[in-house]
Amino acid sequence: MIKLRCKKFFRSNSKVASNNAAATVAATATGLGGDAKLSGEIKWELRPGGMLVQKRESVEKDGESIITLRVSTVTQWHDISIQATSSFGELKMILAMVTGLEPKEQRLLYRGKEREDYEYLHMVGVKDKDKVLLFEDPAIKERKLLNLAATNGRVQVIGSTYHTICV
Repeated sequence: MIKLRCKKFFRSNSKVASNNAAATVAATATGLGGDAKLSGEIKWELRPGGMLVQKRESVEKDGESIITLRVSTVTQWHDISIQATSSFGELKMILAMVTGLEPKEQRLLYRGKEREDYEYLHMVGVKDKDKVLLFEDPAIKERKLLNLAATNGRVQVIGSTYHTICV
């Protein structure tokens, strides 16, 4: 029979407690006061997806993290500043003011996938200075061209919908 030795992959509580106590004493000696990180207190936050996670430490204030996105169309690009916790629907509304396309007419692609209006930028992984592609919905573009041709008198259109006639 072989006896295996137990290896410890973590510190014992006495070492952690003595390090935290030393850090707290050092912080009060320097005048920093009791920091939540040094005292072992964990702060929690509720994400939009409903998940309870440990709060991230950031230099920026909560709710004010602004990211800059480069939105590229076929012929031009726009730099848009928006909050990281915004949705793609809110990004479409900002782009509607810049490009003149209605939000229904827009299709946004990020990392090769079309994103829905309800998806949040930070949940998908959009970071500062990322690129988002903007395309006009082809069905709506075709409908616009057909209506434009109808107003010029080249094509006669009855109503705005298509009708199939079976013989």
